[in-house]
Amino acid sequence: MVNNKEKNIAVLGCGRWASFHSWYQSVRLEHNVLMWGRSDDPMYQQLSTIRKNDFWELPENVNCSSDLREVLCFSDYIIIVISAQGMRDLAPRIAKTLSEMKNHSHKKFILCMKGIDDTTLERLSELLRREFDKYKGKIDATISVWLGPGHIQEFLEGQPGVMIIDSEDRKTAIHIAEKFKSSSMKLYAGNDIIGAEVGAAAKNVFGIVAGILDGANLSSLKGALMARGVFEVSRLIVAMGGKKLTPYGLSHLGDFEATLFSRNSNNRRFGEAVIKHIKEKNELSKDVAKELRLPLAEGVASAKAIYELSKKYEVEIPITKFVYEVLHKGKDPFDGFKELFLRGNLDEFHYL
Repeated sequence: MVNNKEKNIAVLGCGRWASFHSWYQSVRLEHNVLMWGRSDDPMYQQLSTIRKNDFWELPENVNCSSDLREVLCFSDYIIIVISAQGMRDLAPRIAKTLSEMKNHSHKKFILCMKGIDDTTLERLSELLRREFDKYKGKIDATISVWLGPGHIQEFLEGQPGVMIIDSEDRKTAIHIAEKFKSSSMKLYAGNDIIGAEVGAAAKNVFGIVAGILDGANLSSLKGALMARGVFEVSRLIVAMGGKKLTPYGLSHLGDFEATLFSRNSNNRRFGEAVIKHIKEKNELSKDVAKELRLPLAEGVASAKAIYELSKKYEVEIPITKFVYEVLHKGKDPFDGFKELFLRGNLDEFHYL
């Protein structure tokens, strides 16, 4: 591996989406990649020992390290791809390590997760920025997000993608979009990081609804879900200080459409499994999400977080509330459907 700082990219994470971003950087863009993971993480151990997982085999220009300082020193571009709820624990470690590095260059952090922290109710970039701000004058960094539709299986098959980079800083968003574009990946630069992050997190919630509809043999309602879902997310984004049209773009609606019908959507499969589980048990559960013997979809935690945000900002989000109550409060999904249908007959675009 040739040590050329401009050709070096750090990736924090070693799971499915970290594999995609490492593959894209190393294979499509021919960058050197250093992947970080916790030494006791089975996914990290697999990559660092046999150099492959279920998705790909590491090429020569990709290496692994469990030393966070080493990985942060490796590049000025640091892509973070872990579970959304894992950011709360990793962010303080990143900030502390970075603050102790003498004379480090300006770092560009790019978050590629979709979620809202379900404890602090912060957007992930907001959470990381809060940790950086504890070390005033010691950390020089901008935070961006990389969001949009697609599944790793399809990208590795050679299918092209169109995604979005948004940032705290518009010039940084444009720079990253230009640097990381390729003949198979078109990247737009956004100008509303609040809307992009909230919309992306909500997409996972609605992916679960899509699966619930599939499991309940109500797939014809996916069109209504898509139209009404984006409308309620738009209202929440505006209340939080974002732009009302942002969720109609790639970060939410574009990604949502890819999720609604994809065989590879973890959130859609999870929603379908919820209905199957309820039918097999023939009874409701107080916390059906915990009973399922499946890896938790990101939309499970996001449903709770977004519902709490809606109460904080006093915005009605009936579809998200439905998911929250089914997953976390033991609500019968069929009763929930009835309640949604019995809501008042208002104009389609009320509150605009």
